[in-house]
Amino acid sequence: MELNVLWYYAIGFIVIWVLAILFRDKLKIDIEGPVLMRRTQRLRDFIDSIAKINPRFWRWGMNIGLPVAFFFMAFILYLLIETLPTTFSNPQVGLILPGVDIPGSPLFIPLGYGIIALMTVLVIHEFGHGIIARVEGVKIKSIGVLLLAVLPGAFVEPDEEDVKKSKRISKLRIYAAGSIFNLILAFISLLIVLFISVMIIGTVFVGLPGFTIPGTNITTQPVGFNVTGPIFPTFHEDGVQIASVVPNSPAAGVLTTGMIIESINGVNITNFNSSVTVLNNTKIGENVNIQTTTGNYTVKAGVHPNNSTRGYIGIRSGEHLVVNSDVGKAVGYQIPWFIYSLANLFWWIFLLNFAVGTFNLLPMKPLDGGLLLEELLGYKLSESKVNKIMTPLSYVLILIIAVIIIYGLGRGISLLI
Repeated sequence: MELNVLWYYAIGFIVIWVLAILFRDKLKIDIEGPVLMRRTQRLRDFIDSIAKINPRFWRWGMNIGLPVAFFFMAFILYLLIETLPTTFSNPQVGLILPGVDIPGSPLFIPLGYGIIALMTVLVIHEFGHGIIARVEGVKIKSIGVLLLAVLPGAFVEPDEEDVKKSKRISKLRIYAAGSIFNLILAFISLLIVLFISVMIIGTVFVGLPGFTIPGTNITTQPVGFNVTGPIFPTFHEDGVQIASVVPNSPAAGVLTTGMIIESINGVNITNFNSSVTVLNNTKIGENVNIQTTTGNYTVKAGVHPNNSTRGYIGIRSGEHLVVNSDVGKAVGYQIPWFIYSLANLFWWIFLLNFAVGTFNLLPMKPLDGGLLLEELLGYKLSESKVNKIMTPLSYVLILIIAVIIIYGLGRGISLLI
């Protein structure tokens, strides 16, 4: 399935680009290097109407959002620098390709959920820029969609002359708006996930992990609590289910998505944690016996993509939930699963909006974070000094991220094929 998705991306890329070139004039498509763009004047009135609801509210909201944006700018920069030593063994930055399971990647984004969540990221980000631009009196020249190779995007194009004439605080609000809107949507989505989980699913950890304060030896303790008993128990856990099998991994062709694991190497698997514990102790070359509800299977462990000393079979697993019989009899078995799917959707909306929103705050141009830092430095420094800081900083960060992405994607594709 995942390998097929890569082919779908490739075929889609070819078809879209061929159509764009053939019907460029008719469809009013602009081709700028590797980017396809289609501009329109539609939705400008809609953005205007939202901006006019309460301009003072939007300005004060962004006044609060600005320190949040600079906090996450510093946080994401620190995180990137902190993970540099493990860049080639365990890359933390990668392309978001819904439906593609890249070996060694810490994240697999389901195709359906991923596409919907990615659309919310793009729309809310650009609408955020557009709304605050209109609040600050900046005209919007056009709104549109774009395609960078195979990666979709959206944009709101403000009038550059209006932006230049704006006060510095207005520019800061406009530049920060996209990521702040992403973070707000992420927060709302997380609340929805927690609400659904606390009400009907349970097994949710609420709290903060431990972390070390930069520049010190002070380490905080994890704080929080587990919500293991939902208010309206709707599901119960019944073992562990294989959520996906990584293509061309040792498990590919042996295990399949949806299998319910009963034991691994004779150890009864009753929950997700027990499966992780057993698989983490797998040795390279070891024959791993996996008993499922459909039969017994043996997988010879290979080398983990991110750790040459660990064994790896290439499955992603999760809790196997079953609707409680009393709930099923009362409301049917479809409604609980619909609500559960809704929680999954909002989880991915939260994760992608948070990830993209914070990443976009990296202090490098042309990202919003670079524009923010450039404008902030301009308060005290001359334009030439600002350029001497921003230009090398942007090039260094772009180089680091490009190397991480190309290495991770290239390694993943080589393992897939």
